[in-house]
Order: sequence, then structure tokens, then C-alpha cells
Amino acid sequence: GGFGPVYLGRLEDGQEVAVKRLSKKSSQGVEEFKNEVRLIAKLQHRNLVRLLGCCIDDDERLLVYEFMHNNSLDTFIFDDAKRKLLGWSKRFEIILGIARGLLYLHEDSRVRIIHRDMKASNVLLDRNMVPKISDFGIARMFGGDQTTAYTLKVIGTYGYMSPEYAMDGVFSIKSDIYSFGVMVLEIVTGKKIRGFYDAELDLNLCGYAWMLWKEGRSTELLDGAMGSSCDHSQVRRCIQVALMCVDVQPRNRPMMSSVVMMLAGENATLPEPNEPGVNLGRNRTDTGFSETQSWTALRRCYISP
Repeated sequence: GGFGPVYLGRLEDGQEVAVKRLSKKSSQGVEEFKNEVRLIAKLQHRNLVRLLGCCIDDDERLLVYEFMHNNSLDTFIFDDAKRKLLGWSKRFEIILGIARGLLYLHEDSRVRIIHRDMKASNVLLDRNMVPKISDFGIARMFGGDQTTAYTLKVIGTYGYMSPEYAMDGVFSIKSDIYSFGVMVLEIVTGKKIRGFYDAELDLNLCGYAWMLWKEGRSTELLDGAMGSSCDHSQVRRCIQVALMCVDVQPRNRPMMSSVVMMLAGENATLPEPNEPGVNLGRNRTDTGFSETQSWTALRRCYISP
């Protein structure tokens, strides 16, 4: 990844771990390393990857995480063979798990955390397919009454980035919520936000989903690899919540506490989403932007205490 190589390690007791090693050529430096340690050390939740230890020794920087046996979410939903293993009930559990992890970061932990790089490749899956949010290298901690922040250096992944962050460098918990909405649409459809474009209608995935929802055809978005055994009302609810999350106006996006309640509440009446705004699915080339990479490739090593 952008951080550096990731290794699969084995401790003396046989426990497998994932070891992130900061590369000297990494676009993410020592400050991002310290930031990740500082933030994740304060966090503990079923849907966050668990930090087991770290090393700062001369020029060596290592982070040791619990090993996720099923790699990252993107390796399933965008793979023609693996996506068939994820039926709708499992996909819904993954959506709800990610939502609960974000709720903890935004509202329930001791500190308020803005992840800033929520995407399918930063959601890891354990042996039971429980989703775990990972990669806190560019996350920010908000204190007190702070609700927004501004940066001149926009770091993240286009398509997942909210319009206000991508264009103006303004970020908040609502930026993560936008990214979550994009991920939900990807999980439902099995299509990448940056790989889908309807040239005839001039629509990206968010715009296409809104059009079908408005026409009462939202279930046409369903990934065909799932077959026909889906709870269509649950699917429609997920799509509607996702469209609310990708609203161009941050103030119109729901808080994660509301998102979790809407997803889990079968009989809840949901507000109507607005039409999504600008298409941010293409690369930006100006010098104020740096795109992150995922860490999914593992090398093998053996670690002694």
C-alpha cells in the first residue's frame, strides 16, 4: 500500500498477524505512522481491526495487527468468482457491521474520529466474514465542539470522497458518511464507483442508482451473482439510505446513529433522498491531491518476540 509493504507474520505461539512496515519511500510518513498508533490505540470495537503492537526502532517502523483471513471487501465484491460466495444476507451483515464501526468512531468512542479514507479495500474481513475498518493513517481526531476541519492537501480516493472534501478540502464526519453511501451501492451492485459510467445517460453509479430508485426500479441494481433469494424490501432500504448518504450537501446526510437505525428498522419510514450531485469518479491531477493505496497484498515472515 501507500504506507509500505504488508507482511503475514507468525508469532512463536502460532498466532498469525499482519505487519505493516513503513517504507522509506512511502508517501505516508512517520507522522501518519504515529497518527495511526495514537488513534487506534484508543479504539476497541468489533468492527475495527485490532492493533496488537508497534515498533519504533531507529529507522524501523512497524504496526502489528490481527490477521484478517478473508482479506479485504473489494477482493470479494469485485471478483467474478468470489462475489458468488456473498449472498444478500451476508452482504447486509457486512453493510450493518461497517455502519456500526463508523458509528463507534463518530459518536460512541472516547474521541471523535474522522477516518477520511473509507473504501472497500480498507474494510477487512475475518474468518467469519465480520467486517473490520482498517487503515487510520490519515484519520483525524476531533475534540470538544469541533465539527469540521480544512486541509490544503487532500488525501484519499476519488469516487469515495465527498464533494466538499475533494474540491474544497473541508472534511467532517459527514465526509465519512458520503464514503459509506458509496460503499453500500458497491456492495449491492458489485460494481466499482470508478468503473461504472452510463455514457448514454451520462450517469455514474450514484446517479444511476438514484434514477432507478426514483422510477421504482431500484432492485435492478442488484448484483446478478447473488441470484434471486434476496429480501427486496431490505435491498431497497439499503439503496435509499445509501442515496441519502451521498447527498451533495453535508447537512442533508444522516448521522451514523440514524443510518444504523434506518438499516436495522424494518418498519421505519425513510426520508426521500435528493438527486446526487457532481461526479467525482475520475482522477484529479492537481498537485494538492494525493491518492492513497490499499494494503491487501501480504508477504510471509516469522516473528520472534
